[in-house]
Amino acid sequence: MAELLVFIDCMTAGISGDMLLGALVDLGVSQDALASVAASLEELLPGCERLEVSVHEVRRQGLRAVRVGVDVREEKAGRSGRELREALEACARELGLSKEARELAITALNLLLAAEAKVHGIPPADVHAHELGSADTLLDILGTALGLQELDFLGKARFLCSPVAVGGGLVRFSHGTTSVPAPATLEILVSRGLPILGGPAEVELTTPTGAALLTALVGSSWARFPPPMRPTRVGYGAGARDISGLPNVLRVVVGEPLEFPLAADRVCLVETNLDDATGEVLGHVLELLIGQEGVRDVCFVPMFAKKGRPGYIVRVLADAWATGRVAHLLMEETGTLGVRVQAVERLVLERGQVELQAFGRMVRLKVARDADGRVVRVKPEYEDLKALARELGKPLREVADMVLELARRKGIC
Repeated sequence: MAELLVFIDCMTAGISGDMLLGALVDLGVSQDALASVAASLEELLPGCERLEVSVHEVRRQGLRAVRVGVDVREEKAGRSGRELREALEACARELGLSKEARELAITALNLLLAAEAKVHGIPPADVHAHELGSADTLLDILGTALGLQELDFLGKARFLCSPVAVGGGLVRFSHGTTSVPAPATLEILVSRGLPILGGPAEVELTTPTGAALLTALVGSSWARFPPPMRPTRVGYGAGARDISGLPNVLRVVVGEPLEFPLAADRVCLVETNLDDATGEVLGHVLELLIGQEGVRDVCFVPMFAKKGRPGYIVRVLADAWATGRVAHLLMEETGTLGVRVQAVERLVLERGQVELQAFGRMVRLKVARDADGRVVRVKPEYEDLKALARELGKPLREVADMVLELARRKGIC
């Protein structure tokens, strides 16, 4: 289990690189760390003539937060992906970034470049970044990496985030005007499957750099609400604008995970009662639901409806962002007039998959562990077992026992 939990709350005001830096400074990162990043970029980033960082407290709709400002003067407006990578690597060496901090910075930059490449339909090596190629982008990335190293979070903390507020309206960039979120921002969030929320203000709330740093930290780990934890400190990072009616603040909550042997998981339960669907329709609906992205589980529960009619309760566990699509599918395929949706919390085992070379065939094993990493259950993939049983000419149960025994000898379970 991770020693720390870091929950990045960007549900209200989104996230940008400078907001994340502000929150980290509020958590204890020294201003000297940011100044050292700026000095390194001035020296090692071609075309960067001046880069100064300012840190001060501000109020955003009455809420105190730390604002990190950047004053930059550059000879050129954009840089190639190769120039950015070379400068980042050189600065990482000069700043003494740890392996974890360096990998975080490289991952964030690669996410930015890959998103730009996809948006423009070119190879990542051919990307020529305009807004993203400025010195303050690298300052945000390297400053975050160095700050997290200074806080001693990397390698010890588990990072996760809320759904991401992206804002609304229009935003100008080097290729013209587009709707919010910016294309690169959306591609980055799509790459990890992080959920987004439009609004709550008609401005750009999440920037490409903010999205890249967020996904580099959390991967695809998100939760609608903060996880079970004992909060120990909170950092508030301010955005550049003071938006009427909206505290433009990123909140980063740090705490100790509650030592449950099981992981907490939040999903939505979507269900409806059916008393007039045929077996063929139910079977078809089951296949469609299981194939839907975001659906975790499906079951049919026998029931008696009014007037003694037999029927079924269709129950679907799904991620929150998938509930609308699930509800629409149920209404369209079954003719039901409505569905019930409620948020539920599960206690679950961490699940993963390993591959085992068994009797001349690769067999996939589903491995379930508790929060302490102890293996609780190992189950061979049915399709792999079936193929192996056919090849060996043995009963499926016997082959399953043989595979599990081999897994035990290999130390998998």
